[in-house]
Amino acid sequence: MIQEKKHLPKRSEDFSEWYNRVVLFSELADYGPAKGTMIFRPYGYGIWEEIQKAMDKEIKARGVQNAYFPLFIPESLLKKEKEHVEGFSPELAVVTIGGGEELKEKLIVRPTSETIMYEAYARWVQSWRDLPLLINQWNNVVRWEKRTYLFLRTSEFLWQEGHTAHATHEEAWEMVEWAIQMYAKIYRDYFAMPGYIGRKSESEKFAGADTTLTYEALMPEGKALQSCTSHDLGQNFARAFGIKFLDKEGKSQYVFQTSWGLSTRSIGGLVMLHGDDGGLRLPPRLAPIQVVIIPVKVEPALIKEAKRFEKELIEEGVRVKCDDREGESLGFRINKWELKGVPIRVEIGGEEIKKKELTFVRRDTGEKQKVKAKEGAKSIVKLLDQIQKKMLTEAEAALKKNTQNAASYEEFKTIMEKEKGFIRAFWCEDKACEAKIKEETKATTRCLPLDAKKEKGKCVYCGKTASYQWLFAQAY
Repeated sequence: MIQEKKHLPKRSEDFSEWYNRVVLFSELADYGPAKGTMIFRPYGYGIWEEIQKAMDKEIKARGVQNAYFPLFIPESLLKKEKEHVEGFSPELAVVTIGGGEELKEKLIVRPTSETIMYEAYARWVQSWRDLPLLINQWNNVVRWEKRTYLFLRTSEFLWQEGHTAHATHEEAWEMVEWAIQMYAKIYRDYFAMPGYIGRKSESEKFAGADTTLTYEALMPEGKALQSCTSHDLGQNFARAFGIKFLDKEGKSQYVFQTSWGLSTRSIGGLVMLHGDDGGLRLPPRLAPIQVVIIPVKVEPALIKEAKRFEKELIEEGVRVKCDDREGESLGFRINKWELKGVPIRVEIGGEEIKKKELTFVRRDTGEKQKVKAKEGAKSIVKLLDQIQKKMLTEAEAALKKNTQNAASYEEFKTIMEKEKGFIRAFWCEDKACEAKIKEETKATTRCLPLDAKKEKGKCVYCGKTASYQWLFAQAY
């Protein structure tokens, strides 16, 4: 049963507990029986389905096809790319027994799919005519996390991972940039979540990549959330797995590769960014239920009008639910749907029937308005669009307000201790400085924005010459 919202702590007083309770009470997810695992409840999975619909359309429009590769990866495959295996070794889940017998070769439960996919790519790619090879898969992966957090960090999670192979580096890099821009579009247009696109430092990039691009969003605690990544793999995996092709001149060449992914941790970001003391606030484009219709009393005349309006909204393509459940008070039903973050609540009572009106209540602002019943469906469609845009505008303002410049290390430390958020500062790109900053402030280099201009400056930590201002933040 949905819990009353009075059981939620205030977000400003105990953010972590507020987050966990919102996820559980709104029925997005529950804890799995194995440590670190999570059950996606239908309401939470419904959000993921809306994300999938939006992204799958973009992915297919780019010419990328969906496929599926095995969950189990022979250990020998994972060891082929040195940096890759070193990067993932601490998080691996390993199968040693199958069918009651010890396996001759250990099997790794998929932490990511580069190795299992590229073994096949080496067989499939022979000629320039086989390129580009563009494949995406929607799947689950397992990374054995020691500290878990619903949606944000679990031992098993869902995602999509695109893997492409190209004849030239120019083509591959174009794909890397396309993927990160596609993600940014999805985050802005659907999640109402603004962020920064940029390049990861050498220490923070994906294990086995030449370059990693990231989309970094800011959460209310002042911490950054790495929301997705897109990797230029160069020819690193191609050389390790022997993915070669004969070019148009008949010469043997290694392919250039990319990989890119967005996971269900994005739903955790959605909860944190937009939620309030009442629970979830879902942007309309990702809400599994965009409108809930509540007859103020469970009476035939009110239910009949509610069902009539429900049908109108369905015809307009709106995801709608009529809550005429008996045995729950009006206040309980209102609190229930407020907690679940449904963007618009429609109330229908005797007065609405008499005046041929509908009462709309916005979840984002709490604002009420009366609308003529005959104009109700069209008004709902417009209002959903307004809510979506307003939520993005609010988030953009918060991101701008909480991105500050630091000219000195003392200023850097003061901001990170008191306010957090993103800090824009010069960095010499020395790993030693990066490590010291992390050790002393818990802040990491989040990215070098793609639009960053080359400047003359001094490293915020050591004072050496620096050419770019990087973004720093504490992160999940």
